[in-house]
Amino acid sequence: MKNIFTSILLLLVVTTAFSQKKDYNIIAYGAKADKNHLNTIAIQKAIDAANNAGGGRVIIPDGNYVTGPIIIKSNVELHLTDNAVLLGSTNRMDFNDKLMALISAGGQQNISMTGSGTINGQGRELVENVLELLSKGIITDPQWKVKRPGEKNRPTLISFSNCDDVKVTGVTLKDASGWVQSYNKCKNVLIDSILVQSTAYWNNDGIDITDCKNVKIINSTFNAADDAVCLKSDDPNDECNNIVVENCILRSSASGFKLGTGSTGGFKHIRVNNIKVYNTYRSAIALESVDGAVLEDIDIRNVTATNTGNAIFIRLGHRNTDNRYSTLRRVYIANVKAEIPAGKPDIGYPMEGPPPKVAPHNVVPASITGLPGHPVEDVVLENIELNYAGGADKNIAFISTDNLGQVTENAAGYPEFTMFGELPAWGFYVRHAAGITIKNMKVTVSTKDFRPALVFDDVNGLKLDKITIPTVNQSPAIIMNKVLQPLLKDVNMPGGFKVLIIKQ
Repeated sequence: MKNIFTSILLLLVVTTAFSQKKDYNIIAYGAKADKNHLNTIAIQKAIDAANNAGGGRVIIPDGNYVTGPIIIKSNVELHLTDNAVLLGSTNRMDFNDKLMALISAGGQQNISMTGSGTINGQGRELVENVLELLSKGIITDPQWKVKRPGEKNRPTLISFSNCDDVKVTGVTLKDASGWVQSYNKCKNVLIDSILVQSTAYWNNDGIDITDCKNVKIINSTFNAADDAVCLKSDDPNDECNNIVVENCILRSSASGFKLGTGSTGGFKHIRVNNIKVYNTYRSAIALESVDGAVLEDIDIRNVTATNTGNAIFIRLGHRNTDNRYSTLRRVYIANVKAEIPAGKPDIGYPMEGPPPKVAPHNVVPASITGLPGHPVEDVVLENIELNYAGGADKNIAFISTDNLGQVTENAAGYPEFTMFGELPAWGFYVRHAAGITIKNMKVTVSTKDFRPALVFDDVNGLKLDKITIPTVNQSPAIIMNKVLQPLLKDVNMPGGFKVLIIKQ
């Protein structure tokens, strides 16, 4: 019996030894915590050693370590200790066309980035170097004199493609010169408890998920110059499917949570729950299918948005040049509370959205818009409270409710909340839609607004249940034009105000 116990104990010890990951400290491979020392080769050696051994943990210890592009490989965990800072090189020439991300992986399995350290792309300094190299003719870029250096000259922090079993937890991602982190055609991705603080330059999405499956983004904070959390689809034969975004805080000089703009394939089974959006220039929630994608089965709940340019923006457009039309259907949005100011919500941030003089507009309502013959279908909004600043000025823009056709279709336009120039409602605008249910919605306006609160134009099947508009300045407060099968129940407005139904 004693021999049996001894054998079992020995087996457990051997099994444990083999199951434990070995640590590979980058110092042992020649890395130095010196801002004048480039550690690319040393860090890559540590990663390669861990990969060749069948897996391991590459340690970035306390200190500041400068590096050029490195490649993560299967079964490798890149671990940053509490006071570790991985600094991206500020020399554009340390990157090349094949390696334009500080940390990349392609076709790998079981890769992770952990710890509580920081990855800092030093984006401002890197862009300054790019501009210097462009002015000297050392590198070229067709965009830089017209707008700004293109993405091919501005490295991302993280770029993973075709990877399976990916984890990024605990780390801080800071100041990319382009997109912060991109995951393309990856499966089984967990993003948990990270902080993104990246307002260094334009095209600075906090996270991009493109044609991925089984992704969780949870317990994280994003402060980005561009969209905070953005899902995209670039492959007409692929899609984002089974994506969860939960318990996150979002700040952006574009939109908070967005599906699109790139929308070629599809977005299916997307779940968003418990997010807070603040100081965001565009929309708190933006659902956009404009390049032929199928966008369906979306469930968004428990959203609080303060100081945000727009609350909800749902758009089916036709930006693609072929004959495919997008599909946008089966959307459920519930428990949303948003405050929409009159001024710029992101004023004072390093990279702001367009100033009012460039794109003047009155306060923009939430909207659901499709195209003639291609409606947005089956949308349910429940428990919605939208508080607007109001104060619209006809001298800025004016759309007559006697001629709702004045609103441009802008079918091929870039989808954003100001794409129509002006909308004829201050609270909610719905056009080219079918099967729209709004239940228990309250809209208020702080300052007198000449527009009606709600406008519905070309809607087949509309249910309004428990609608409260306590601050109405314009009668009629609700206008329905070409609305088939409207059903109104418990619509509460001050006495003397009415619903105008136009049958055309």
